[in-house]
Amino acid sequence: MKFTQSDLLNRLPTQFFASLVNKVSKVMAEGHDVINLGQGNPDQPTPRHVVAALQKAAANPKYHKYSPFRGYSFLKEAVATFYKREYGVTIDPEKEVAILFGGKAGLVEIPQCLLNPGDVVLVPDPGYPDYWSGVALARAEMVMMPLLAENGFLPDYDGLKGEVVRKAKLMFLNYPNNPTGAKATEQFFENTVSFAEKHSICVVHDFAYGAIGFDGQKPISFLQTKGAKEVGIEIYTFSKTYNMAGWRIGFAVGNESVIGAINLLQDHLYVSLFGAIQEAATVALLESQQCVHELVAMYESRRNTFMHALREIGWNVAAPSGSFFAWLRVPNGWTSEQFADVLLERAHVAVAPGVGFGEHGEGYVRTGLLTSEERLQEAAERIGRLQLF
Repeated sequence: MKFTQSDLLNRLPTQFFASLVNKVSKVMAEGHDVINLGQGNPDQPTPRHVVAALQKAAANPKYHKYSPFRGYSFLKEAVATFYKREYGVTIDPEKEVAILFGGKAGLVEIPQCLLNPGDVVLVPDPGYPDYWSGVALARAEMVMMPLLAENGFLPDYDGLKGEVVRKAKLMFLNYPNNPTGAKATEQFFENTVSFAEKHSICVVHDFAYGAIGFDGQKPISFLQTKGAKEVGIEIYTFSKTYNMAGWRIGFAVGNESVIGAINLLQDHLYVSLFGAIQEAATVALLESQQCVHELVAMYESRRNTFMHALREIGWNVAAPSGSFFAWLRVPNGWTSEQFADVLLERAHVAVAPGVGFGEHGEGYVRTGLLTSEERLQEAAERIGRLQLF
């Protein structure tokens, strides 16, 4: 007997990157050495002191029972300490912090917390496709905000139609940005707060790459902006800063009413995270950040090597200012998917077609800086042999 899935599941967007994984797997199954730059999975291990903290905490019988529904206070207090230390932002650990099962969970949950069917959400284009999933689950409607190179890949609020703005209740932002690698400015965040206040829009800033800024420029938190907590929240993940992608832990901070809504939804979905993971995450936030500084330096070195190698083969590329991605314009006459297919089939280099991130991603491919400098150099050399530039 086969049961029919719900209309809700049928509304979910097609997982574009599943097809990329299938293509890469097929080429690898044919025996080719594929340099996979198409995915965003950190390649470095979790810092040893964080792993050691988990190993020790896992033996504590206290954590073998259910955790508090909304997480241990020690982790929420660590989050508040982290935000004060790193960004000068004061956070109430009990009212302005929600512990998440990874940043993605929070991003998908938030539309279900605040929206009703038919409500409008402003979504960056190109942007992280899982924003779309949460909107679909809430039966809300997306309106795309184009991110254009001439605007520094920042949305132009003046370019949005008045009717759309009046109906909008939620907006996603993400800086440093996936996929473009762009960073936000203080002025942009100030404009965002003013725009959100004027139109009663909740801002959700996805700060997944908050630690990864280049050229001596540390990315700024949305919550550093005056009035930001009045209009929104920020979602932070341990996945990128501490290479804890498989641990599935993150947090949301900011507006008390929004944090309360997230906590209420999660009360019905989960009984919080394994306590040992929460203790290890606390260690990550509070102890030495040298591992983070070293990680960022490694990504910057990889970026510099890769950008230089691509320019050497005649590809006129712009270097990202943050994140561990590079957003590369494809040669004239190619679609992003056609170009990605050629690189995979003929150079055995996998990249992500920009159109998978939205209509305005057409004309670009995204590459990850998630392999060694030697492999990045080799990827550029393989692409250069195709003589496409």
